[in-house]
Amino acid sequence: MPLPTAEQLQDLSRDELIAVILVLMEQVRQLTATVEQLTGTVEQLRAENERLQHPPTSSQNSSQPPSRDWKADTPTGRRTRRKKRGAQPGHAKAERALVEQPDQVIEARVTTCTGCGADLQAVTPERVLRRQVTELPLVKPVVIETRQHEVCCPVCELRQRGELPAGLEADRWCGPRLEALITYLHQVHHVGFERLQAILQDLFGVSLSLGGEVAVVERAGIAAAPEAAAIGEQVRASAVIQSDETSGRVNGRNYWEWVFVSVAGVYHLIRKSRGQDVIDAFMGDRRAEVWLSDCWKPQLNAPAAEHQLCLPHQLRALQGLIDRRPHLRWAQEMQTLFRTAIHLGHRRDVLTPRGFRRQVTRLERRLDRLLERSFTGPGANLLERYRTHRAHLFVFLHRTDVSADNNACERALRPSVIHRKVMGSFRSEWGAQAYAALATVLDTAKRQGDNLFQKLVALMGQPILHYLQPATR
Repeated sequence: MPLPTAEQLQDLSRDELIAVILVLMEQVRQLTATVEQLTGTVEQLRAENERLQHPPTSSQNSSQPPSRDWKADTPTGRRTRRKKRGAQPGHAKAERALVEQPDQVIEARVTTCTGCGADLQAVTPERVLRRQVTELPLVKPVVIETRQHEVCCPVCELRQRGELPAGLEADRWCGPRLEALITYLHQVHHVGFERLQAILQDLFGVSLSLGGEVAVVERAGIAAAPEAAAIGEQVRASAVIQSDETSGRVNGRNYWEWVFVSVAGVYHLIRKSRGQDVIDAFMGDRRAEVWLSDCWKPQLNAPAAEHQLCLPHQLRALQGLIDRRPHLRWAQEMQTLFRTAIHLGHRRDVLTPRGFRRQVTRLERRLDRLLERSFTGPGANLLERYRTHRAHLFVFLHRTDVSADNNACERALRPSVIHRKVMGSFRSEWGAQAYAALATVLDTAKRQGDNLFQKLVALMGQPILHYLQPATR
């Protein structure tokens, strides 16, 4: 109903005034509901605007691992294939190499012509098409039994036992190859003990309890400890050391797995701390010439004459800043400068020494000019970081033995992350230490081009297959 004017209100009765008031109250209620609805819409739009101004964190703009990136859906639920099958343009076709001395050769000769029935056995073939099929032989475990004779000396009544051969000691129930296989599958391929028990039974016909498998891995860790300690000594004595760490769980508590990498090898440590005390305990009184790491403060305080920051970490940090502030030219120019420096490091061998030094001087001057700029808001902390660590950015351009990235440490820790995700936490302290010792020995062997399984076989003791009779072998 239309609202009355002031003059009309004076002529209204009491009941008519009450009716007008009720209409006004209904309109106020409706307007209040509309305001609340619009207020909620405004809050949603404000949150959406805030989200768009701060893109989500990913492996491209932060230190987040790629496994945590959001995966886009496809119509089939799988990632679409972007490349066609086969060799790409400009690349030679890759074919499976043939074994020069196969174990068995089967000749498929032509004997008769299918057209006229002529005898073709004496005709020399124009060409021979070679194809090979690879098969596994039947695997059957061999059991070596020892019979230790015990006699009592009739003269002095001293009880005597026959001496067991090397590799067939009384406390051994698995040979070194079987022990190496158990350790290899568990340590390198992250196979849990229950699944490992099924593999041994189904593939090899070997029945082994879970406790027996655990004991084998424990023995492997003990056997690897001396060699791991020697590798650690060689790493800490190196001129250039890289380091990184990742989280872990031991017996229900938070631990940290550290890795130290040099040209001498890869050394793993699992400790309760992520602090400076771990590095100090590892290095002792040693001091490296260059320490390469990310910006974690304990790593920056590592005992070394110089430090090199991992530039790919800085590229991702700058990308995060660019995503938030696309028009900040400083971040784009700094990112371009770091990429140019990395590329220049890769081209060191194709440039003359004088030309390379000239390029380095130009990059150093560009870096100084970028660090002289000033701005406020998001990203100012990165500018301050690079000013503080100015001397730690381009060390790799002045030394051939220093890398611009810390990828060696990340590659060394990636299997440990997979092991943690598949196996869960270590249930005991010895399990963590055994894993670290084995990881040290195997990672170092892998860098040296050794076969990991054969490395474990040699680690597990004396070979015993030579005790078999020739006919059995």
